[in-house]
This record gives sequence, structure tokens and C-alpha cells, in this order.
Amino acid sequence: MRIGLLLSGQGAQKAGMGRDLFDSNADYRAVVERASELMGCDFQKDILEDDAKLAQTQYAQVAIYTMSMGIYAALDDAIKEQVVGTLGLSLGEYTALTIAGSLTFDQAFNILKDRGRFMQAASEEVSSKMIVVLSEQQAEILKLMQQAQSEGATLYPANFNTPKQLVIAGLGSDIDSFTNTLTAKDIRVVPLAVSGAFHTPFMASAGTKLVERLATESFGALTMPVYSNTTGRVFEDIQATLNEQIVKPTHFSDAMLAMADAGLDATIELGPDKTLTKFAKQMLDKDVARYSINDLASLESVTLKLAEGEEI
Repeated sequence: MRIGLLLSGQGAQKAGMGRDLFDSNADYRAVVERASELMGCDFQKDILEDDAKLAQTQYAQVAIYTMSMGIYAALDDAIKEQVVGTLGLSLGEYTALTIAGSLTFDQAFNILKDRGRFMQAASEEVSSKMIVVLSEQQAEILKLMQQAQSEGATLYPANFNTPKQLVIAGLGSDIDSFTNTLTAKDIRVVPLAVSGAFHTPFMASAGTKLVERLATESFGALTMPVYSNTTGRVFEDIQATLNEQIVKPTHFSDAMLAMADAGLDATIELGPDKTLTKFAKQMLDKDVARYSINDLASLESVTLKLAEGEEI
């Protein structure tokens, strides 16, 4: 079986995530305990079970990374041996690169500590908002956005999640006005609860700091393909792509389709929820099984049923 791993991005976090895995699985617990050492606190109690901290980018990123890496550590070797590629959303790319051997756990954790801090600071520099636009008419939506831009609005495409889901970011008042434009055309819009307009030029100050931070790092060779949200293709120049990542839109849909084109029998999402699995469902052939692991029950269920090809 050819398995593609999907690694969660920010927004999936919730207090108490992974508690049953921490209590019951030694491999998972070892990863969280290493995070405690790197963070200088009881990571499970002080971060993973604290709603206020998980609402902050500077903590949310390392929290999701740690949980996803803990789940990967808990997977049976028989499953890991069938993994043929990885794809993470935004910060999930660091998880994907760690699994593929380009980064060590400690290295990616420490980078994400700084990345989260940089992005938190950038978020506080301007009052921005993000909306999810649910429509297959993405070309028309981008045309309307460009028209609004020509009239002085500060708007940017931020995430091309699926052919039916696009995220737009902008100044708060401009997003409010653009929302009215879309709803007047019967296009469904959902406000997105995030602390900043990630993957847009609003993150320019964070991007500058991250370029300097990544210049101090070395990246190992990949042991398997890792698909980039920024390019929609397999990573080539890892450092250059990560340098651009937080100021350019994500193209999860393109990356997912590129992974599928290489040949997949199943995907497994590792992280707090099933967001990427839902995205994949909109794009992948029905013959590709889709699994997600976010707690002890789903870990046990996937481990038992994966060989049978049953969807969870």
C-alpha cells in the first residue's frame, strides 16, 4: 500500500489534545516529554491543556507540531514503511520535513518556536481579518478581489485549500466590505478565527526575521518526497521555499493533487482534527482510502483496519 501522510496546520489545536495518547502510549509520551525539555515547562499541562496559550500563534505552532510528531512516533513500523510522501499545511510542512529526514525534531521545534513568535508579532502590527469563501467560481472571486484592490482595498488570496475553498485576507474594514460584495452575489462566506493574516504580505516583518533565522540552519537530504504548499510541487530548495512560505499563499490543493498523481492508495492525517482529510475527500479518487489519527481510539482503529483498506 502507498500511503501519503497529511500533517495538520494551525487552527486545528484544542485544549486537551493528545491527553489520552500521552497517558497510554510510551512513544507518544516520549515526544511530548522532549518538548517539555526544549520548552522548559510541563508541555502537556502548561501548553497542550491551556486554551489561552493555544490561541496564541507562538504556542500553537509548537503544540501542533509536537502532537503530530508524537502520533507519528506511535505508528507501527509496518505503517511507516508504506509511507511514500508527506504533505503538511503551513507549519505542517516542518512536520513533513522532519518525518522525511530533512530536519531533526529538536531543530524543527526550535525553528517553530521562533517562527510562531515572529508571526505573533507581525499579527499585532495591523488589524486584519480572514474569510473562507466556499465556491467553485474561484477565478470569478479573484477577479472581484482584483477589482476591489483597484479601488483601494487591501486584500490578498491566502489559501487555495480545495477547488471549492479559498481563503482571502485583508484589512478588517476591507474584508467586511468584500464579504458584503460576495454575499450579494449569493457566494457563501465564513469568517475565520485566526490571530493574523498568515501567508500574505501582512507577514513581511515575520518573513524577514525568518529568513535570517533559517540562514543559521542546515537541511538534510529528503528520504521521501515532501510536497510544498508554496509551489504545489515536491520540495527542491528547502530553505528558499520556507523563506517564502509565510508571505505567499498556500496551494494545498495543487500539492495534494501532485501527491495523488505520484500514486496513492491511502492518506493518513496526523494532528488534532480531520481538516486535511476533508480537503482530500474533495479532490481524491474514491478508491483512495482516507484516515485520520487524533486520539488513542483513532490510532488503535487505524492500526487495526488499515490493512483492510476500510475508511475511518
